[in-house]
Amino acid sequence: MRATQTLHDLGQSLWLDNITRDLLDSGTLKRYIDELSVTGLTSNPTIFDHAVGKSSSYDATIGQGLSEGKSAEDLFFSLALEDLRRAADLFRSIYDQTMGIDGWVSLEVSPLLAYDTASTLAAAKDLHARAARPNLFIKIPGTPEGIPAIEEAIFAGVSINVTLLFSRGQYIAAAEAYLRGVERRVAAGLSAHVASVASIFVSRWDVAVAGKVPEALNNKLGIAVAKPIYKAYRDLLTSSRWQKLADAGFNPQRLLWASTGTKDPKAADILYVKALAAPSTINTMPENTLKAFADHGEIDGAMPGDGGDSEEILAQFAKAGVDVDGLATQLQNEGAKSFVTSWTELMAVIQSKSALLQKRA
Repeated sequence: MRATQTLHDLGQSLWLDNITRDLLDSGTLKRYIDELSVTGLTSNPTIFDHAVGKSSSYDATIGQGLSEGKSAEDLFFSLALEDLRRAADLFRSIYDQTMGIDGWVSLEVSPLLAYDTASTLAAAKDLHARAARPNLFIKIPGTPEGIPAIEEAIFAGVSINVTLLFSRGQYIAAAEAYLRGVERRVAAGLSAHVASVASIFVSRWDVAVAGKVPEALNNKLGIAVAKPIYKAYRDLLTSSRWQKLADAGFNPQRLLWASTGTKDPKAADILYVKALAAPSTINTMPENTLKAFADHGEIDGAMPGDGGDSEEILAQFAKAGVDVDGLATQLQNEGAKSFVTSWTELMAVIQSKSALLQKRA
């Protein structure tokens, strides 16, 4: 049995944190689905920056967009939607079989909108309509400005992947936004055909404190932060508030572990995969991490549902001078900025390719 299948048997969905046209054209994504138990995927501006910049596969679409007078941003969303529609179609049977629990792909709104509620909501609605796939999430960052946009999007029937979440508090805010949106749909007599995931970024915690804490604490902060988030998630799923919504036919907002590739070359390449093995969650892995786990992965059981040793570990970080709440805000802001940087680079790549194609014409 493949190690990836053991995660599936545990109750955790395994998604790929990557999308390129080459993955689709070569049949590699289909092989991951068939052989490695991959049941969904995520994307972000950094992923598309690498995909478009390092491949000629997008040149035809860019050339066509040029002839139509599209801007770099419009060209990007045309490229992304072409890829993600194809991926969504590959996962559609999984989506149907699981009644909307699994089988999703994700597309992010422009990261330039991270602190603009109204524009984020408008962009989410527009991309949802253009995608025309029931199993495509629109990604909205869980910034303070993003939270009300998430609620309104859910109420409007737009399924949302809440991204850039780092702390328990940020997760609860995202979960509350989903609950409010769903409760409003129930009150308005609207259908239960809307869904969400809450994406918790894990490894960036450890990168942020590398070299600033005792060696014994290396690569332990992200997991220590994740454990109480998982407890909060489980508590929510057993709450009477959620049960009323489940009885009305709605699917829960699932917890998704993101940023699960090991950044420290001295640490195990499947460190976070093993530690984050938890029923009713999703792990979206970079391609190298997926391959590594398929090759030599193993799990030692499920993540504890009661928070485990997290309080003790977090107390050690506090003693070492780490302000976890302050760092969570910092990481969310830095994450938003890094996506803006990737977005700016992506727009420049598209413009550069556009100019080159014009010269060839």
